[in-house]
Amino acid sequence: MLKLFAPCSLLLGWLMLPVVAGASPGNGADLIVYGDYLLTMDPGQPELRDAAVVVREGVIVDVGPRERIDRTWVARDSIAGEGRVLMPGLVNGHTHTAMTLFRGMVDDLDLMTWLNHYVFPMEGRFVDPDFVRTGTELACWEMIRGGTTTFVDMYFYPDEIASVVERCGLRAVIGSPHIDFPSPGFTGWEDSFAAAADFVRRWQGRHPRITPAFAPHAPYTVSAEHLQATVEKATELGAVVTMHLAEAPAETEFIAAEYDTSPVRHVAGLGMFRLPLIAAHMVQLDAADITLTAGAGVGAIHNPTSNMKLGAGISPVPAMLAAGVNVGLGTDGAASNNDLDLWEEVRMAALLHKVASGDPTAMPAGQALAMATRLGAAAIHLGDVVGQLKTGMQADMIQLDVTRTHHLPLYDVISHLVYVLDSQDVQTTIVAGQVLMRDRQVLTLDETALRAAVSRASDRIRKALREQQENEA
Repeated sequence: MLKLFAPCSLLLGWLMLPVVAGASPGNGADLIVYGDYLLTMDPGQPELRDAAVVVREGVIVDVGPRERIDRTWVARDSIAGEGRVLMPGLVNGHTHTAMTLFRGMVDDLDLMTWLNHYVFPMEGRFVDPDFVRTGTELACWEMIRGGTTTFVDMYFYPDEIASVVERCGLRAVIGSPHIDFPSPGFTGWEDSFAAAADFVRRWQGRHPRITPAFAPHAPYTVSAEHLQATVEKATELGAVVTMHLAEAPAETEFIAAEYDTSPVRHVAGLGMFRLPLIAAHMVQLDAADITLTAGAGVGAIHNPTSNMKLGAGISPVPAMLAAGVNVGLGTDGAASNNDLDLWEEVRMAALLHKVASGDPTAMPAGQALAMATRLGAAAIHLGDVVGQLKTGMQADMIQLDVTRTHHLPLYDVISHLVYVLDSQDVQTTIVAGQVLMRDRQVLTLDETALRAAVSRASDRIRKALREQQENEA
């Protein structure tokens, strides 16, 4: 809720600022961010030229033309917008942050071989609090650098992840994973599920940028009985749930053999679709699954690069969108992508569905960009908080440079954002009014110390991989 009166100390600070001609000293703000092009991603608001966003106490209090903003507001700080696009920060709806330390570890395998022969064994050997802390810091650095301001995570030791998010300034939905088998820190279902419930209880309402969630891994690794237990506990606590769902043919075959239904209808029948659910992948769907998903308000997260790389298939995103499903975009973990660059996912989504359908109009650029912002925020059940630059919403936004020679000429900003620009063009990243990156310099993480920690961790993993390959030879 927007406060009508600022604390006295802040008000005195605003009154001491120099006053521009025509401005009222009472209209004090913390930050004004400008842009030659301003995309609010509000469907009712067209693109603005030479405009600005005004921030006070982490909330957007005004959006409009520079001339009016400068007449009306006085701010402690401002960020120039010449040659820049100002827009909402990107929303990464599905990732496993700490898996950045497994980036490039092993590639070009099907999902089940990749998981069972490499990922699960390496996780059992190496994943501990230090591993998760370092991997999450690396992921957060990469996301800040690329303009992602909100992400949904599912990985072990979620308290370490939350601690990194708290320090680095990003916004996150953090899922505590639980699975029927031994996993890092746990012997099986009972202790992992108990830890997930404890994590959710402890972090609910604890930090304004962190939303704790339950994260049952998938319907092929969590039994029907245990998924029902998740439903009951999440309902009791009013919590979000995130899980892998309908990801690959092997999952579809397993659920059909075990339960004589589809993965979507299976978990819906267990009550999962009555919750605020974030369903990652959603590749193996039929028409009935799509109708069910739309009616339940489930958020679907499309991971085009990961799904292509693992040969999982092509999610029916155009059909889901047509049915009214909120579809967002995700990178998945860096072990199966191999980066956390959401701009690549925007472009892949725009192109993949054109070639899959043979219809170049199947996924317009504006639709792909909406999936990374407004629709992505709605898919993770934060649509009233982020994803658009509107008065009353959180001040999560980014600036991109459009002045380099390879950007020219510029006819259509949205087309450029999808088909020309990438993460290297992001200049500024702001979350809740805090500047996390300015002039391409990440301010909230020590890059030198981070590189040293990553080097130490990767040396251990590299040695283990070499030993495994020698044993298999």
